[in-house]
Amino acid sequence: MRTMILFDLDGTLTESGEGIIKSVQHALRSFSIEETDTQKLRRFVGPPLTDSFQKYYGLSAEDAEKAVAVYRERFAVKGIFENALYPGVLEMLKALKEKGLVLAVSSSKPEKFVNQVLEYFHIDAFFDIVVGSTLDGGRKDKASVIRETIVRLKADPETERLIMVGDTEHDVKGAEEVGIPCIAVTYGYGDAESIRQAGPVKIAESVEELTSILLHL
Repeated sequence: MRTMILFDLDGTLTESGEGIIKSVQHALRSFSIEETDTQKLRRFVGPPLTDSFQKYYGLSAEDAEKAVAVYRERFAVKGIFENALYPGVLEMLKALKEKGLVLAVSSSKPEKFVNQVLEYFHIDAFFDIVVGSTLDGGRKDKASVIRETIVRLKADPETERLIMVGDTEHDVKGAEEVGIPCIAVTYGYGDAESIRQAGPVKIAESVEELTSILLHL
């Protein structure tokens, strides 16, 4: 039986907050909104951007799409590289591949950017499948990203073991919607209490703890 681990990217494998936050600030300025509270902007790391612009700053659906376009203007050339691997991630990926596990990325970030990040940090070779959202918004919520990952893996959740790993309640709920368990991490950008309430099967507070959990599945 194959064991397949589907990793979120932002807040799980990479510490991408700086680039995302600065790009969100750039987008908000185009609507004459000056947001200096970076703690508030941490909420943009992970969930679909259009949803966050509407939820947290009251933009209409149309204006949220415009904000995302402005966001991407900065993110594509600068923000994407204001990023770092969490310490221990490279060692974790090596250990998991040595054990023979199938690894994939399931991210709400546009797939084009996901691949760029993985290549930039030279970790793309560890993953059998990489799935992100689509730039046209056709695939953006976590459940749809996970479903697409399962399709590309040619996996059968009934007979094979699939596990999602992510840092927000959106990862936990998306996995639950698809019918697979989720291991949540609290070192990323999600709210710890919201994560616990979402009901992950396990919680890891560090990359080292996550590595141990995954190696002993």
